[in-house]
Amino acid sequence: MAAPAPASTTEDDRAAIIRAYDLAGYRDSGELDDLAAFAAELCGTPIALVSVVEEETQQFLATVGVDVAHTPRDTSFCAHVMVGRAETMVVPDARSDVRFADYSLVKGPPHIRFYAGARLLSREGVPLGAICVISPEPRPQGLTAFQQRGLEVLATAVMGRLQDRRARLEHERAVEASEARVADSERRFRILADAMPQMVWSTLPDGFHDYYNARWYEFTGMPDGSTDGEGWNGMFHADDQDRAWALWRHSLTTGDPYQIEYRLRHRDGTYRWVLGRAMPIRDAEGNITRWFGTCTDIHEQKLTLEEREIVSQELSHRIKNIFAVISGLIAFAARSHPGFAGVASDLRDRITALGRAHDFVRPHSPQSKPKARQDSLHGLLGDLFEPYRGDEDRPRIVVTGHDVPVDDRSATPLALLFHELATNAAKYGALSVLTGQVALTVRRDGDMVTLHWQESGGPELNALPDRTGFGSQLVELSAVRQLGGAVRRDWQRDGLVVTIEVPLAAFSRAPGAGPYR
Repeated sequence: MAAPAPASTTEDDRAAIIRAYDLAGYRDSGELDDLAAFAAELCGTPIALVSVVEEETQQFLATVGVDVAHTPRDTSFCAHVMVGRAETMVVPDARSDVRFADYSLVKGPPHIRFYAGARLLSREGVPLGAICVISPEPRPQGLTAFQQRGLEVLATAVMGRLQDRRARLEHERAVEASEARVADSERRFRILADAMPQMVWSTLPDGFHDYYNARWYEFTGMPDGSTDGEGWNGMFHADDQDRAWALWRHSLTTGDPYQIEYRLRHRDGTYRWVLGRAMPIRDAEGNITRWFGTCTDIHEQKLTLEEREIVSQELSHRIKNIFAVISGLIAFAARSHPGFAGVASDLRDRITALGRAHDFVRPHSPQSKPKARQDSLHGLLGDLFEPYRGDEDRPRIVVTGHDVPVDDRSATPLALLFHELATNAAKYGALSVLTGQVALTVRRDGDMVTLHWQESGGPELNALPDRTGFGSQLVELSAVRQLGGAVRRDWQRDGLVVTIEVPLAAFSRAPGAGPYR
């Protein structure tokens, strides 16, 4: 059922709605001839029409009994159907009806006497015209109830067909508009992509490469379309192809973003380092509809970083040599001053501990890199405690609990701190006897880290130390002043227990901030 006609409907509104049906030439299609013919047969009249009333004329979309395409609006019966109160208007004898008696169509051919028309309403409820039946003979009895109802049903059928046409046209226009928007969007994208300094590419959901921007072809020197599909992999250095394929297949399988550094063949035949990245585009259901990626030339940056790495490794190596020289000077001085031997030995051990810490966090080549992660507290402690390893079946120092990231800033105080604890344990505590052992537990709780050092199995402690030595002061210096923590000692009979609380932020800078990251 059509919506009721808006009270403010104007002729301009009606004209716009009529244009939405695109009725030009519609009569020639004959799509409504059967309905007009049935109306004439139903009502027993020689003439039947389907009309649309426009601003100045009424246009006939189907005719039976006359051969005319349109007539002036000011002689239109159907125009009165549109504005009447009833859905159907019946005129038994037009000669005796003051509205129509002077019409040329009444006085002259086709000499209309009897007229009956059912209103045609658009889906907006706006009257467009009528389906009508006409006879040159008056009909005082008008239409039977059956005929009137039938004419109204035929009016609905007419509008059903017209509405189907309108919907089809609207769909076609929407598709055309959508295609135009897509074409315009693609044109804008290509202009934008070609203006970018990066190489831009796109693939179908299965990874088939079907687009590269102008920068790609400019960089590679390849003909347009020659790297579509799987042809792109042949542009990589042979040593990078398997790695690139493996990462790309992983991204296609999981939907994870794609990122890789590889060497891409330049148009001059050399290979340059580029950074490749790609992200999936998903629809409302989360399905990947396309991948968009970029390749950024990082060759100069890569070479610069490699040069800095070499310089950094060389500097670290020289620093390590300085530790060795200082230890040698201390040993030389001790030989000249025998009374200094004990202090020299302790000092040399501390320098050795600092050297171990520095060697752990310094830049390494692939050949010299430690087995443990260089940002690992457990790895650093394992390196520091190497001299106290003991048997594999019974390690002398056991480190358990959470691992915490460390960097060069915290490595020095940590090395001094745990070197002193281990040295004291070896001289006086659990590590001074074969049966002794140390358990170091690391517990991270929010923004704080607790390091719990517990000795057991060593000589029994019958009294507290009567003085604080340099080693204890060094522990305080490392834990409190340099790491911003707190130290508690508990001299239990079975062995020393030390609890050290340090803020998590003291162990390492933000990710990527340190010189060795």
